[in-house]
This record gives sequence, C-alpha cells and structure tokens, in this order.
Amino acid sequence: MRIAIISDIHSNIEALTEVKKEIGRLSIDRVICLGDVIGYGASPEPCCSIIRELAEISLLGNHDAAVSGRMDYGAYYEAARQVLDWTTRQLSPNNLAWLRSLPYSYRFGDLCFSHGAPLRPEAYEYIFAVEQLEELTPYYRELADVTFIGHSHMSKIFALSDSEEYFEVREQSVTIQRGLKYVISVGSVGQPRDYDSRACFVVYDTVRRTAEFHRVEYDIETSAQRIFDAGLALNFGKRLFLGI
Repeated sequence: MRIAIISDIHSNIEALTEVKKEIGRLSIDRVICLGDVIGYGASPEPCCSIIRELAEISLLGNHDAAVSGRMDYGAYYEAARQVLDWTTRQLSPNNLAWLRSLPYSYRFGDLCFSHGAPLRPEAYEYIFAVEQLEELTPYYRELADVTFIGHSHMSKIFALSDSEEYFEVREQSVTIQRGLKYVISVGSVGQPRDYDSRACFVVYDTVRRTAEFHRVEYDIETSAQRIFDAGLALNFGKRLFLGI
C-alpha cells in the first residue's frame, strides 16, 4: 500500500491543486492529512472541501482547532489572530462542523499520525530539531515504528533506538530499519519553511517500508496575490516565495 501524507495546507488552493494532481500520478492508495488545512492563506473554504474529498483521514491542526472553537488562540500574535478571525467568517457551516469533528491523532498498524509531537497531540508541541527527540526516548516501546507529524512546516527525518540514542537522517528518502523508531516531519503543502518554496508531502510504501519526500511546483504569485487582495498580513504572502 502506498500512502500519501500531506499537512499544513494553510488555505493555499494553488499548492493543494498541484499536490492533488501529483498524488493522482503516483498510484496512491490512501491519503492522510495531518491537519492545518486553514490559516495564513486566502482560500480556506475550497481547501477544506478538497481535503474532505481527497483524504481518507484528516487530523485536527492547531489552526483548525482555533477556527472551530476547540482552542483559545488569544495568545497568538496579532496577524495570526486576524487571519483566523477572517478565516472563520469565510467557512461554511458544513466545513466548520467538519473541522470540529476531527481527531487529534490516528494509528494504523505500525504507523502513527499526529499534527504535532505524538505524546500529547492536543498540546501541539514541535519536533523540528534532534534535541526535541529526548522527550520521546522513555516511551520508545510505545512509539509506532513510524510516526508522521506536521506543524513545523519542515521536511525532516529522525530516528531513535531502544538504547536512547537519537539522530537525524539527512536524506530525502529512508528505508525503515528494524530496531529503530522513526519520526518523519512531512513538510508543508501550502507554507513550506525549509527554504524550498515548493509544496512538500511524503509517500510511504508499507511493503517496501520506504518514506520519500515529494516536491511540487505551483503558482506562488497567484497564491500570494490572493493573500494581498484579501487584506491579510503581507508577510503571509511574501514568505511563500522564499519558503520560510
């Protein structure tokens, strides 16, 4: 089985459209979305509708939780609060209800899926540096063989051993080795922050036990212009060009 894992679309319809096309070319059996369908971008309603059709499983990201009333975002910085308020007004009752219904995590066989770190998925903690794996080491035996996460918008592969060793795998693909547990940060479809402006997602092959990053070009200018035209923070559009 080949599973496409996507995350952090952030209301970027141009990026999501191209990723959907790429998934269609890759003989994918299942699509799982790790959350944050909305936020930052200017196309929340169509992105929700596409994900509802495309993804077999969708999880609740922190931005999704904010607009659906499942978390308090009063401590977020002003521009983020403004776009969340704006997004809530753009969403249909059906899509708001859908966001309210989403789970925090999902487990399938030896795979785990979570928006943030897997121990407390509702806390939306980050894992984007090798030092952050230390908290997971006491729970090695409880971890799935592979845990897929989003949230940081970075494409990263980490591995842990039962001897409490942990390290980063600096490759764009990995074959899952027996005796190691992996945490794979799948990157972002709509707001990459690893200095590559292309949309990013992961394909996992359950037979070959391989995970591979895929990058997709999309119309950044149109996506950014939608943000500018909507009167949202300029930086949300400008950083799309740089992948930061």
